[in-house]
Amino acid sequence: MALIIFCVFIFVSHASALNVCPNCGSVEVPYPFSTDENCGDTRYKIYCNNNSVLEFPSAEGFLYKILSINPTSNKLIINPPTIMQTSSTCYSSDFPLGGLRLDERSPFNISSHNTVILLNCSNALLRSPLNCSSTSLCRRFEDNMEEGSACRGTLCCHYLKDSSMNSHFIRARNGGCSAYTSVVDMQPSDPVEKWNYGIELQWLPPNN
Repeated sequence: MALIIFCVFIFVSHASALNVCPNCGSVEVPYPFSTDENCGDTRYKIYCNNNSVLEFPSAEGFLYKILSINPTSNKLIINPPTIMQTSSTCYSSDFPLGGLRLDERSPFNISSHNTVILLNCSNALLRSPLNCSSTSLCRRFEDNMEEGSACRGTLCCHYLKDSSMNSHFIRARNGGCSAYTSVVDMQPSDPVEKWNYGIELQWLPPNN
């Protein structure tokens, strides 16, 4: 019994030393994430909104819903931006800010497990090494997902965001592509509606 109490004391003391933030509703906020100035490590700033939903801020302050956090692998997955539409075009909800951009001084970067689907692209993309063919995965997304249907009939492309690319942004801009989504650990053989939609980010631990 004494040993159990001692172990619990050590665990509580360790958690206290790390200054772990309180839960966001029923969702645990693991260290080193910080939801206010008094807990966690403020270099790993996230937000707990009024609906008890955790959100990750881009460098420009756009907030992306956090779908999951894996503190063991130092990875989290955020929800891709909503694809908006007008009578003449489609665009990502973060389009006015140029897409997703991470602060390059922060401990976060975009992992190489993301297959990025670009929509409503300009013909300039045809000169890129991206897959903009008629068999691109983007066509399946447009044809089978209601959100993508608004971009149907325009040029689209996809690519695996590998380590040779800048790992701090996914662009959405005039002269490029105005909308995008992302799939983590893409399994092309799965039905489109079963793809693991999200943007996986990874972080360096505080001691790095």
